[in-house]
Amino acid sequence: MDLLLTDLLGTPAWMWLVFLTTVLVLLVLDLGILNRGSHEIGVARSLKLSAFYITLGLAFGGFVWWQMGAESAGLYLTAFIVEKTLAMDNVFVIAMIFTYFAIPRQYQHRVLFWGILGVIVLRGLMIGFGAALVAEYHWILYLFAAFLIFTGVKMLVTDETQVDISKNPILGLLRRRLRVTEGLHGNAFFTRLPDPQTGRLATFATPLFLALAMVEIADLIFAVDSIPAVFAITTDTFIVYTSNIFAILGLRALYFALAAIIHRFHYLKYALGVLLVFIGSKVFIADLFGLAKFPASVSLGVTFAILAAGVAWSLWKTRDGAEGHGIT
Repeated sequence: MDLLLTDLLGTPAWMWLVFLTTVLVLLVLDLGILNRGSHEIGVARSLKLSAFYITLGLAFGGFVWWQMGAESAGLYLTAFIVEKTLAMDNVFVIAMIFTYFAIPRQYQHRVLFWGILGVIVLRGLMIGFGAALVAEYHWILYLFAAFLIFTGVKMLVTDETQVDISKNPILGLLRRRLRVTEGLHGNAFFTRLPDPQTGRLATFATPLFLALAMVEIADLIFAVDSIPAVFAITTDTFIVYTSNIFAILGLRALYFALAAIIHRFHYLKYALGVLLVFIGSKVFIADLFGLAKFPASVSLGVTFAILAAGVAWSLWKTRDGAEGHGIT
């Protein structure tokens, strides 16, 4: 019992256990029971899964409120909403990756599931490293804030919707270092085939594995924006990690629900730009007015207002299908 009450990164160990058990159960249900085998996930089912994961993420916010208070719950919800919205950029890039490698929809779920497993580990390491830096050097928060303002302004003034996957240097490195098959071999990431030079059986990577690698790299790049954004909201490691993971857990369902209509949210990136500028600025504003921290209720309200305006503007501007960019 004493072990469960032990302080772990500022939070009792039993709360970490509840969170990790919940995540493990979800992953086992996802791969082992609900989505065994290769099959296409339709939009209707994706919407239901998205609603389930969003509800679960919000319910965990209730758990945070119960155990840590209203202030912490407000910070968690703000971080969760920000991460969930930033994940929409991931959806756009993932769709382009699947298109480039010609991955059929029935195999996309497998790539996204294993990709999410990798994300859980990678983000855990990055958040742990970031928390250690912030604890040791508080001024790192100002670097995070300045970076977010720079990124937000860049999103407002540039259009980076087109990404040339073929020119990615890491993809080029993988193709040079690995034997890669020309086509898919079912849902396998690797397969054994005769080597064209020696005739002996050798291990070949398939395009499905390359797609998985690119999905992981894409998330690593997006994490460079999203993790500083959450640290600018709160430095509580428990809130930072749980909000990140609950937002990411629903990414697979979000992808299948939005991939076909992502063009309807073409203008949301401008709202994201404004949001990143706001999150970065509030670190400096809190210091300017001598506040220990920016009020969580204000952060949540402003975040919701900015994103709601961005969604409404995007849906209005693309209402006739004449504007925005679809994904084929």
